[in-house]
Amino acid sequence: MQSPITLEALHILDAIDRRGSFAAAANELDRAPSSLSYQIQKLEQDLDITIFDRSGHKAVFTGAGKLILERGRMLLVATDKLVNDASVLANGWELDITIAFDGIIPINNLFPMVNDLGNVSSTRVRLQEEILAGSWEALETGRADLLVCPKLETLPLDIKSVSIGKTEMIWVAATDHYVHKRAGEFNEQAREKYRVIAIADTAREQPAMSVNVLQRQPRLTVSNFAAKVEALVAGLGIGTLPITVAQSLIKQGQLKQIEGTKSAPIDIILAWKRNQIGEAKSWCIQYLKENWTLK
Repeated sequence: MQSPITLEALHILDAIDRRGSFAAAANELDRAPSSLSYQIQKLEQDLDITIFDRSGHKAVFTGAGKLILERGRMLLVATDKLVNDASVLANGWELDITIAFDGIIPINNLFPMVNDLGNVSSTRVRLQEEILAGSWEALETGRADLLVCPKLETLPLDIKSVSIGKTEMIWVAATDHYVHKRAGEFNEQAREKYRVIAIADTAREQPAMSVNVLQRQPRLTVSNFAAKVEALVAGLGIGTLPITVAQSLIKQGQLKQIEGTKSAPIDIILAWKRNQIGEAKSWCIQYLKENWTLK
């Protein structure tokens, strides 16, 4: 008997969980929200279980629904690996490659690599923004083949890495933010008085991390780096940005570095798992080692 749980259904459940709603998932999958709702309801009928609790304002996963989601993600990862392994075996170049990058790294830093890879291979590229622990979880679980992110003090044993550049993080706020009227040392006690703009960690299973966020500090958490920049420019709080991003906004008069703060240097690394490496993965590693420049 054929299972009613299809890979398409698992992709839908994954997208709903990641995006937070049927509408956002439908947008990602380029489907109508009603189409997604119909497919999930049909799956619930075929399985005779409830995947979503719809009693509240927002549909949330039931216990059974979460089980299907979590086990289903393992099947999706295994399926992707199967397709890629078969492609590598057949012609040496992976069918798909996913490059994850920490949110503090502007995505356009990877565009030259994508363009040049297209000149030598038809490998499909996915650029995937991740935040903090989510970056490493993506690499560990196989959601990503390569990772560009700030260096950790210690790396997992099965991870290989190489330093490809540096950047600096600086404290900024909107030009008219009241933090610029303060006086005295800008220490942790002073920082606690101002709302900090943070980006939500994208880890699904691992414990979330936070950087430059104090326990008692008011905060606004957004979902990605672009939203953080917008919130800072709008004057909603203070936060750190890479100097390469902050400089242009400072020149435009939209942001101002907080007086009394110092820049914090960060090493940028390229990391990958020590397993079978196809032609595309090997090509990208070599390309980024030789051509990386942070914009």
